[in-house]
Amino acid sequence: MGFSLIQSIEYCLSEHPSIVGFRWSTTQSWGSTWSFLVTSISVYIAAALALHLILLIFRRRRPVPLGPFPAIHSLAMALISVLIFVGILLSAAAEIRDNRWLWRRTKTTPFQWLLCFPLGTRPSGRVFFWSYIFYISRFLHLLRTFLTILHYRKLSFFRLFNQSILLVMSFLWLEFSQSFQVLAILFTTLLYSVVYGYRFWIAIGLPSACFPFVVNCQIVLLGCNLVCHIGVLLFHLLRGGCNGIGAWVFNSVMNGAILLLFLKFYVNKYLSKRKTMPVCDGDGDGDGDVDDPSSSRHLRPTSLESNTQTFGLRRKQT
Repeated sequence: MGFSLIQSIEYCLSEHPSIVGFRWSTTQSWGSTWSFLVTSISVYIAAALALHLILLIFRRRRPVPLGPFPAIHSLAMALISVLIFVGILLSAAAEIRDNRWLWRRTKTTPFQWLLCFPLGTRPSGRVFFWSYIFYISRFLHLLRTFLTILHYRKLSFFRLFNQSILLVMSFLWLEFSQSFQVLAILFTTLLYSVVYGYRFWIAIGLPSACFPFVVNCQIVLLGCNLVCHIGVLLFHLLRGGCNGIGAWVFNSVMNGAILLLFLKFYVNKYLSKRKTMPVCDGDGDGDGDVDDPSSSRHLRPTSLESNTQTFGLRRKQT
C-alpha cells in the first residue's frame, strides 16, 4: 500500500505526460512573453504605490482588519512551496537516472549538471515544468506586499525591488535555460516552506521565536546561493561553458545586491544591539520579512501585562 502510494506520487510529480512533455514557449505557456513580464511588474509597482498613497491621504493609523487572509496566504504558500520542492526533487532524480548513460560519454556528473547545464539545453522537460510552476507562484508572493501595506501602512523600496527582481530572475531561468536553477529552486522552496509555515504558526496565535528567524533563514539561503554561484563560475571556466551564462551573470549581481542589503540590515538591527534585552516577535509577519527585512516587528508587553508582572513581583517581595 505504501509503496504503491509512493509510486503514484512519483508518477504525478515527475512522470506525468504533461510534465515530461512540457515546453516553454510563447504559444503554450501563460506569461512567457517579455511584454507580459514588464506589464505585470509595472502594474504591481503602480498598484502598491497607489494603495500606499491612499492610506496616507486618509491618514488611517489603525491597521486595516484582514481577518484570516494572512494566515490563509501563508498556509497556501507553504503548501505550494512543499509541492514544488518535492516535484523538482523527483524530477531532477528522474533526469539524472534517464541521462546518466549519456553523461558518461561527456564525463558529466550529476552534481555538475545541477550547477551547469550543457550548452544548447532547451527549456523543456520535467525540471523546466517545475521551474515554470515556481515562476507562476511568484505572482502569489506579490499579494504579501498588499497585505503588508494594509496591515502596517508601510511600503519600502527594498520590498518592491526584491519582489520585482525575483520575478525577473525566475523568468530568465526559463527564457535562457539558465544553469543552477534546479538547486536555486530547491533551496528557495525549502526556505519558503519553513518561513511561510512559521508565519502561519504566528498568524493563528501560536508563540513566535525570540530571535530573527526569518532574516536568519534568508541570509543562509543567500549564502548558499553565493557558494553555488562560485561553483557555476568554476565549471563555466574549466568545463567549456554553461548554458544561459548571460542570465546567470544578471542573477549573480542581483543576488549579491540583495545579500549586501540583508547583511547591512542584520548588522544594524541585531549585532549592534547585543547589549539590549532580546524580545520575542509578536506580529503576524514573524520577526522579519523574507521579502523585506526592514518590516520586522517586536512584541512589547502591553500595559496589562506590565501591571500584572509588577504586581506579581511586589507580591513576591512581600
